[in-house]
This record gives sequence, structure tokens and C-alpha cells, in this order.
Amino acid sequence: MRIGWRHEALVPDPGPAPRRPVPADRAELSPEWVAAERGSEARTNRPLLAALCALGALAALALALWPLRVLPGLLAFAAVLACLTVAVPVAVALLQSRAVVAERLAGERARLEERRRAAEGDLRRSQEEHARLYAEWRTRRRAFEAQPRWYALKVPEGVRTVAVAGGTGAGWSALLTGLGTARLSDGGDLAVVDLSGRAVAGDLVALARRCGARTRVRVLPADLPLLTLGTGLRSGERARTLAAVAAACDPKSDAERDRRLLEAVLGVLGPRAGTDAVVAALRAVAAPEGDEARDDPALALLEEGQRAAVRAACGTDRSTADRAWELERHLAPFEGVGSRAGDGEEPPAQVSVVATDRAAGEVAARAYGAYAVAGLCRLLERGEGGAGAPWSGAVAVCGADAVPAAELDRLEEAAGRAGAGLVLFFPEAGDEAMARLSGPGRMPVVMRQPGPRPAARLAEWFGEVPQVRLHRLTEVVGEALSGTVADSYADHGQDPARAATVPTAVRAVGPAAPVAPLDLERHLRAASVWGRATAQAAPVDAEDAPRTVRADVHGLRTLPPTAMLVPGEGGAVLADANPGILTLPAATLATVEEGPPAVPPAEDDGPPPNLGPPPERLDWR
Repeated sequence: MRIGWRHEALVPDPGPAPRRPVPADRAELSPEWVAAERGSEARTNRPLLAALCALGALAALALALWPLRVLPGLLAFAAVLACLTVAVPVAVALLQSRAVVAERLAGERARLEERRRAAEGDLRRSQEEHARLYAEWRTRRRAFEAQPRWYALKVPEGVRTVAVAGGTGAGWSALLTGLGTARLSDGGDLAVVDLSGRAVAGDLVALARRCGARTRVRVLPADLPLLTLGTGLRSGERARTLAAVAAACDPKSDAERDRRLLEAVLGVLGPRAGTDAVVAALRAVAAPEGDEARDDPALALLEEGQRAAVRAACGTDRSTADRAWELERHLAPFEGVGSRAGDGEEPPAQVSVVATDRAAGEVAARAYGAYAVAGLCRLLERGEGGAGAPWSGAVAVCGADAVPAAELDRLEEAAGRAGAGLVLFFPEAGDEAMARLSGPGRMPVVMRQPGPRPAARLAEWFGEVPQVRLHRLTEVVGEALSGTVADSYADHGQDPARAATVPTAVRAVGPAAPVAPLDLERHLRAASVWGRATAQAAPVDAEDAPRTVRADVHGLRTLPPTAMLVPGEGGAVLADANPGILTLPAATLATVEEGPPAVPPAEDDGPPPNLGPPPERLDWR
């Protein structure tokens, strides 16, 4: 059963892409170094070159003096031979020096070439590693961008009651609409008792009708004649229902005594007797014997024999008469219950709402709420034999603080035995709300608190102040729709069967077919302000990241209307009740506990990027 959404990024951001390796500068033989080597060689060989030149000049002089008869031929030949003998080693030394320099230059060129080849090998290996890292980064990046960011927050296994402490009309409307989407997607039904005085289930009704589900809205006291809840019960069940109304009006009354008195009345009139007949019977018990129907028009509903039988069954002592007067006064507003409902049973509604009008007053709201809760409790008790899967049906009570605690206990027990889930909305963390936040089979949910006192009680209940991550989308949508809840069901109270035109076809009576998520998304955008506002705020979800807030007294009072604090084993988490999150592309029906999505392996879709130097250009010739 989904009650909200939780923002989490299970796949971390991989960060920027790995940088491509840049090739080092190509190592070339430096001309300056070559010139220095050759200059050093020239300076070293300069004496040898001078000696070689001197020897050459001496040999040439000897050869020149021989024809002139200055030197004899033998001496000239000896001089030339001597010069050659000395010049040959000098020339060999010069050639060896030139060879050494050339070899040194060739060695340097070979070393630079080897260094260049090694650098190219390192570059290629670096590029191959970069290609692998880039492929992994691209896979992680795609997984990060494609991952869901809004996960469904579901009721844990074994939880049958969700207690909501705090909240505004907009927050309750969002949570009810979210419950409705979950019920419609599963084909289940949802019954809402709205004692808030505002139409917090208005968007839920509009969405259900858009989906083709049969809905029923009854606003009390105007729709009391059409209300079938609490009618058609056995005598004992109906007596307990009416006794619950008296207990709501007078908390100090003896509910067990009232039940026995009402059972005695219904034992005479029969379980099918209208509430007006029950009120007339109570007046007959309270009235002194001998009063005629002409003196009291209310007694005209009963025959004289019925009035006598009621007095005989209930007694006419003073205490019984006084209690009958009190019961008659408390039940008088319910005289017209079901008077115009017809003899046949109404077709079952997948979404049914019983609400109280704000103009009725607080006391009347308590009485109507107690009657509706007691009637639902009796229906659940009658259907215990057909209990289905957990949360196959759901009951929501908005303004549960107006219902007697005993009736809430009975409703919780009956819903648990019937396999139905129960959601109790309390406007603040009062005594009754704090008592129901803990216990087996219960899930506490904390929303915005109206004042510092309940916020302080919750902060003390939490113990250590939780720090939660709040997404900007929760703030934007919640604050934008904080004042959109209508004050009445004037626009939603008309049944499709009585409407002049029906915008969508109503599904056949029987087990409801589930609504596909894509259809729900489309209907949310069309029929719910939450869907439209969330679709418009989708860029906020893509751009902004969550921020950390403290759930202290100030934090609990300034929570966004749709924010929900849900305590858990790992600490409190912040969820969003906004049903329009279903329309976001980043939303998934899976939960965070089901694990992060698996990162797909790196794709082998061709050669690695930017690998190796570019190919050589072809010769245009």
C-alpha cells in the first residue's frame, strides 16, 4: 500500500568525464646542441688542422724549390716524405674526431627516437585506459541520469493502521488522493470519513470519477435522508451504533446501558425500524403513561400497542425515563437517516465519502462522525468472514480527534480482522494522537504542526532531533497548493447517476478492475490540481538537489504541507504525500528497500574514442 513518495539518488553522480591523455611534445635533436658539439670539435681539432696545413705548406715549398735547383731532388723527396709521415697520423686523428662526433649525434638521435617510441607506447596505453574509464564513466552517467529519483513509500508488512499526527487541509488532501491512486491502481476500495469541515477528499472524488470508478459523497446533515450507512443492521449492531452517537454527544454517559435500552426498543420495533420510530419509542418511554399521540405528534409514528410494548420492555422508572429523554435528544438529528434511500440496496461504490458540514458545529460533527465510524465498524465486523489480502480495502478518518476513543479502538480492531487498512488523521499531536503513534501494527506519520506545544511534544517523542533531506519540489508544489482545498463538497457531492451529464463511463458493479499506472498519470493531470502543478514544476525536480533540515520544534511547524516524517529503524525519513509525483518521469512504483537499479555493463559499440594518433595523410601524387 503506497502512502507517499521518497526522494533518493541511489546511483551516485559519477562526476566529470575523465580527461583524455595529452601527448607530450615531440623530442627532436636540438640544433643548438648539434652546433655546440661541432664547435667543441672544431676547437679541439684546430691545432691539428694548423699542423696539417703547415706540413702541407712545407711539402709544397720543398717541391717548389726542387725545380729551381735550390734543393737537390733527394732532399726535396725526403722533406715531402717526412711531411707525409707526420701528416697521415694527424689526418687520421681528425677523421676519427669527426667520426666520434657523428657517432655521438647518431646515438643521440637513436636515444631520442627510442624515447619517442616509448612515449608513444605510454600514450597509447594511457589512451586505452582512458577509453576504458570513459566507457565506464559513460555507463555510470547514463545510469545516474536514467535512475528513478522518487520511490514509493509503502506501508511495511504487518502494519494495519497509519496514524497521521498534524497536517493541513492541503496535506490531508494530497495524502488522501495518493491513497486513492493506490487503491484505484490495485482495484481496491476506499471509504473516507471527513470530519475536517473542508472538502479534503474533493480531488480524490474527481480523480476517481475521471478513472470511471463509482463514487458516493454524502455531506451531513443535508444528505442524512440518502445515507444508508448504519441501516439494515441487526438489532444489536444498530443499538451499538446509536449508543456510540450518544457517547460522542455525552462522554460521561453509560454506553452499555444505552445499548441495552436501545436493544429493548429495537426488539419491539424490529431492526428495520427507522430512526424516527426509535426516537418516538424513546419519547414514549420518557413520557408519562396516558399521553396520547394527539398531545405529541412525534408519538403518532407508533401505534398505541407499540408504545405500550416499548414501555413494558424498557420500564418506566425514573432513571430509565430520564435516560430515554437524553437519548431522544441526542438521536433527534438522525430521525431522517435513510428515509429517501429507497428499498433496494445502493450499488457498491469504490470511493465513498461521508463528510460533515462545517456549519453544523463541533458537537454535531462529533455526533455525525461517531455515527459514520460506528456504522463502518459494524459493516467491517459483518464482513470479517470474507477478509482478503492486507490492505485490500482502506478506511480513512479525517479529524479522528472528534471520534470517541472507544469507537476508534473498535474500528481499528474490526479493520484488522477484516483485512482492511486504517488511516487516522489527527490535526495535531494531542493526547489521542500521541497514544496511537506507537504500538504493534501501527505506522506513525508526522506532518506540519499547528502550534509550538504539539511540535514540542513530537520533538520530545522523537528524542534525538532528526535531520532529514528536503527536496525543493516538495516545498514548491506544497506551498503553491496550500490554499486550494475547497470549503465544501458542493462541486463534488453529486452522484453520477443523478447528474445531468456523466463525463466518463462508470465501470460495472462488482470487483473493480485496476487502473493502469499510465492511465492514472493521465487522469491525475486532467482531474487533479496536484497532477497539473507537479507537471508544471518538473524542471524544479530535474535541477534542484535536496537540502538538509532539522526536525526540531521550528522545523515541525514549518514543514511543507505535503511533507511527511516517517520514523524507521534507520532514523526518520522525509517523504512527500504529493500524488502528482506519479506523473514525473523520475518516479517509480518500487521502494528504496528493493535496492538500487543494476548498472548495465559497459557497451562495446565500436573502437574506443580518441585512441592513438591520427592516420598519415595520403600522398596526393
